[in-house]
Amino acid sequence: MRSFPSDLDIARQARLQPLTEIAEEAGIPLDLLEPYGNGAAKIDLAAVEAMADRPRAKYVVVSAITPTPLGEGKTTVAVGLSQGFSHIDKQATLAIRQPSMGPTFGIKGGAAGGGYSQVVPMELLNLHLTGDVHAVTAATNMCAAAVDAHVFHGNPSGLDPHQISWRRAIDVNDRSLRNIVSGLGSRLDGIPRETGFDITAASEVMATLALCTDVQDLRRRLGRIVVGYTKGGEPVTAEDVRVAGAMAVILREAIKPNLMQTLENTPVLVHAGPFGNIATGNSSIVADLIGIHMGEYLVTEAGFGADMGAERFFNIKCRASGLAPDAAVLVATVRGLKAHSGKHTIVAGRPLPEALLRENPDEVHEGGANLHKQLENMRIHGCTPVVAINVFPDDHAADIAAIEEIAAEYGARSAVSTHFADGGAGAKELAEAVAEAAEEPSEFAVLYPDEMPLRDKIHTVATKVYGAAGVDYTPLAARQIDNYERNGFGDLPVCIAKTHLSISSDPALRGAPTGWTLPVREVRASVGAGFVYPICGAMSTMPGLGASPALQHIDIDADGNIVGLS
Repeated sequence: MRSFPSDLDIARQARLQPLTEIAEEAGIPLDLLEPYGNGAAKIDLAAVEAMADRPRAKYVVVSAITPTPLGEGKTTVAVGLSQGFSHIDKQATLAIRQPSMGPTFGIKGGAAGGGYSQVVPMELLNLHLTGDVHAVTAATNMCAAAVDAHVFHGNPSGLDPHQISWRRAIDVNDRSLRNIVSGLGSRLDGIPRETGFDITAASEVMATLALCTDVQDLRRRLGRIVVGYTKGGEPVTAEDVRVAGAMAVILREAIKPNLMQTLENTPVLVHAGPFGNIATGNSSIVADLIGIHMGEYLVTEAGFGADMGAERFFNIKCRASGLAPDAAVLVATVRGLKAHSGKHTIVAGRPLPEALLRENPDEVHEGGANLHKQLENMRIHGCTPVVAINVFPDDHAADIAAIEEIAAEYGARSAVSTHFADGGAGAKELAEAVAEAAEEPSEFAVLYPDEMPLRDKIHTVATKVYGAAGVDYTPLAARQIDNYERNGFGDLPVCIAKTHLSISSDPALRGAPTGWTLPVREVRASVGAGFVYPICGAMSTMPGLGASPALQHIDIDADGNIVGLS
């Protein structure tokens, strides 16, 4: 078996091309490029209009089967595919989310791709970049401070302190902040009330940044944010408490996408980072509005499985942007499909079970129901899917062939990809298959119309995408939906927050379960971002740290170099 250096070691050996050259080759006017050191640059939003007359790229979304706790390498595939296009003489651009430091220091240890398919500099990508995430955190918390001050100083809007819905944010995993009491101390320290923190990547401001189309749209959306309700049930907005303008100022630079590059100098747009199991799970619209004119293909990644990030890509992001995908990539692995057979358990931080690594194509076929269902989830949106078989060094030929057979049974193209070990050359076959799929006529359509009632939208996603038999609402959730529709929020799309480890709401259910009921615990309205999100089961908007988080292995050496980040 080939011995590999660490991702960080590979990244440090990268031969970076000046970003001015990357931009020039992609057609970005150099006067709209704002360098942030040598590793990244901001792109002024004037580029959207300046590049509008350039040819439109084929738009490709990358998603996956329902992932195991270790993931299926979706980001790595997206990076490898974008590099692979150059090996068939095509020009591609990659658009991805900015990683949250929560997962980076928690379970993942980084999210820049892996092996020879990475975005570089990977330390910069994973740690702060140009400060966008911190700006989102600051804007969120300024809004919270303004709300508390508004109530303290006479409460002219009549905001009910018991119905303040706005929460603070922080970009770390901290379970102790999920539910807190603020305002303790003397009278001058505020009014005591129950509240809490969300992780920044799950915040409404992060989703708003990802879904806005320009500065003016961002400002309007921030003004529409609902921070709470009066005793009569009337919404109180960020505009009402006079904080929306200040929030927009904080986000003035954060709205500009960041330009980086892969190990093979493919241009990468990194912008926004909403979680895929809670928020929309997709990078920004403004990045795509620029990237769609930067080459022949724009590859973007949707978080977690096709039932989650891809569904939100189709029904929320594309609805807001007006862009329609030309093809979709569904990442599958041998180990992932064997896990969906229900015969193996994969635990993050522990070695893979020995039985999982043995040749067993029958188990791959047994877990194939998940692949079938996720392919169906792309097809019901009118998108042509390609199965990307992400190959690991210990995979067996018979197991790989089983995935090809499952894809063929469904009438989908498939391609083996060794991009982790071989970079873009290892994704050449995948790039060819995606290019073929993208030439087919697009029949893209959203799953439901704007005017459909919220309960019907939730039922549609639950039954058609998740395979549920129905939906069950707590009394609280039912009241919340009624209130949202009464206040005019019923025309918004839905973003269902649930576990990413199953198509169902139960992380223990593998494959493609049916006959179950989706339990909606509560429903929140992200009016500024532009969606309503039901929260299902035990889903939390603030992750916690595990017993052995990645932060325990990340350090800085005597020379000031980061170690342990991968």
